Amino acid sequence: MSVWCPRATVATVVVDAQQRYLMVEEYDRQSGQRVFNQPAGHLEPGETLQAAALRETLEETGWTVTLTGVIGISLWTPAEGMPTFLRTTFLARPDARDPKASIDPDILAVHWFGHADLRSLSARMRSPLVFASIERARSGTVYPLDSIFTQ
Repeated sequence: MSVWCPRATVATVVVDAQQRYLMVEEYDRQSGQRVFNQPAGHLEPGETLQAAALRETLEETGWTVTLTGVIGISLWTPAEGMPTFLRTTFLARPDARDPKASIDPDILAVHWFGHADLRSLSARMRSPLVFASIERARSGTVYPLDSIFTQ
């Protein structure tokens, strides 16, 4: 008997005081295009969702952040025959850029974009979840961090 298991991922919508969003530019191997994404990645064994979000944000951007809420949990299947992703998206504020941080080599660039810039780039997002997460955060759809718990 086979068991279907989606891939557990996290993403972090980081917003600064000027309402700019921290984004990464990366190469999408499926499409062959340069795309934009929030700092995001896979949950590691033994890791909490919150710890994964903090780790991925630091690894992909060099920024330490404070998580302030949960934007939501979503399922996404990119195409027929592709794995389904179970994504937990957090909201965060930036703390500091770590000048000693080593950025993941898959990241082509790190950017701060305003909402208008992101809207104009929306067709170049890694998935539909990227811009949708920003819009949810902007509308106030954010849940308390303690809505996620681990035992």
